[in-house]
Amino acid sequence: MQDTTEVATVSARDALGRLRAEVGKVVVGQDAVVSGVVIALLCRGHVLLEGVPGVAKTLLVRALSRALALDSKRIQFTPDLMPGDVTGSAVYDARSAEFEFREGPVFTNLLLADEINRTPPKTQSALLEAMEERQVSVDGAPRALPDPFVVAATQNPVEYEGTYPLPEAQLDRFLLKLTVPLPERDAELAVLRAHHHGFDPRDLSVVRPVAGPADLTAARHEVGAVRVTDVVLGYIVDVCRATRSSPSLSLGASPRGATALLHVAKAWAWLAGRDFVTPDDVKALARPALRHRIRLRPEAELTGVTPDAVLDSVLASVPTPR
Repeated sequence: MQDTTEVATVSARDALGRLRAEVGKVVVGQDAVVSGVVIALLCRGHVLLEGVPGVAKTLLVRALSRALALDSKRIQFTPDLMPGDVTGSAVYDARSAEFEFREGPVFTNLLLADEINRTPPKTQSALLEAMEERQVSVDGAPRALPDPFVVAATQNPVEYEGTYPLPEAQLDRFLLKLTVPLPERDAELAVLRAHHHGFDPRDLSVVRPVAGPADLTAARHEVGAVRVTDVVLGYIVDVCRATRSSPSLSLGASPRGATALLHVAKAWAWLAGRDFVTPDDVKALARPALRHRIRLRPEAELTGVTPDAVLDSVLASVPTPR
């Protein structure tokens, strides 16, 4: 008789595979980004999507929520957005002569925080509690958010006017920072063909629900059981510690960064069909897990050094266990 645990594992992995394929029907040429967001869901982590306008960041999140049958809401972050516009607020009810709480858009499973760096720090702080504690406090009363709760935030790197830098504490709450590149020529041609034949990104009826919260819960359980040897744990620690001594950085990865790298490496190994993590899994996820947790020195920025380049140098300098 086939082991029921093995059946459950295959079923959950197949469901997540169908999810990635279904989203790929409308988000063309961004397979790595789609996989990154799925990893964030598996780890109950938040994800920051950075890319120029028009590379399907918003479409990706909308398609993912539909394919996974999750409730999703969108907030367009603007300079005049107030904390209550995110969390909700107490509203006076004339019929009962009492104040009642009306939930804000943060009460959802998958929150699309569009152009998150366009709102001031006061509003950012309201979202920070939700991201870290998975609750919001209004009038001193904590209110739990649904499970799962994942923030998928977007920001455009080329638009600096009217933006506010994200606080370091909030950046650290994002499990991954994914860069959404411009598509290759063949992928861009496929996008144009789809639009030529009538595809409307506002109508996602073509995306079918192929997985659900139960599949996500089962997958998370299996990811938690993925094995990591002490040798690989030591490699993760050595990589993060090496960022702290890099001459190009004024701030290296913290222990929170190391734990994030551990969790995403386990999820990546599970998606690849393995129940153990290899050093190559750590290398594959080091840049998205750490690029937003390190800070360049001003002189390094002036010479054109990037966080990814520093991380590549760190990975090259730390011996890979065999």
